[in-house]
Amino acid sequence: MTITIEKATSDHAPAISILVGELLKEIMDAISVEAFNFNLEETTARLRDLIETEKYFVFIALDSNQDIMGFITLYESYALYAEGAFGTIPELFVRPDHRSNRIGSLLLSETRLFGATRGWKRLEVTTPPLPQFEK
Repeated sequence: MTITIEKATSDHAPAISILVGELLKEIMDAISVEAFNFNLEETTARLRDLIETEKYFVFIALDSNQDIMGFITLYESYALYAEGAFGTIPELFVRPDHRSNRIGSLLLSETRLFGATRGWKRLEVTTPPLPQFEK
């Protein structure tokens, strides 16, 4: 299987938003709590705006048919302990039928390269603000 990783544009927002819905559903199914309000149209509009204003960066994993198999998102943060700017990863998702194919690893590698071009010295990962994820 050929996998390519590329930086998403706002044109990818509708397809990525569908995967966001899948991610949120998977989380809610796992914790048995309706923790998120997901609206495809609103998510797509929000994502399109965040990508266009470069407040949010998204990398997508594409198969040979150009179908999106997974995505990772990040944004620039700032902290004194981090010596300035660094990247924060709020979402990483690979569709279940594509897991164990190193797609997550490829997405993380591309994110590291991107962060280096921006002078980031570190990347941090967030989890949903839910008791089930405190550990």
